[in-house]
Amino acid sequence: MKARLVDGVEVHRGSGNVFADLGLADAEKLRIKTGLVIEIRKAMRSQGLTQQEAAKRMRITQPKVSDMVRGEFSNLSERKLMDCLTRLGYDIEIKVRPAKAEIGRLVLAPA
Repeated sequence: MKARLVDGVEVHRGSGNVFADLGLADAEKLRIKTGLVIEIRKAMRSQGLTQQEAAKRMRITQPKVSDMVRGEFSNLSERKLMDCLTRLGYDIEIKVRPAKAEIGRLVLAPA
């Protein structure tokens, strides 16, 4: 990608996945998990749930909710995060269709 200068700083257009741009392993997995955690945090906030209340509804421990809120969720799988969202009253829809490119992609599209 071509870089450009903005106020003397070299700027590159991102790929849409900051984890891939940083060269992290499992970048796509991190992007999906981060999106799910963001939705869980939004649900907790909109429902006015304390960490303890959210933990009870999601059937995880309060310390795991605390970790999640602080951005540490490596100990939770994508499946567990989806389970947490459904327990908070969210539907999750997975669509499978032929890709336009040779290799498909996984998209998290919050409503």
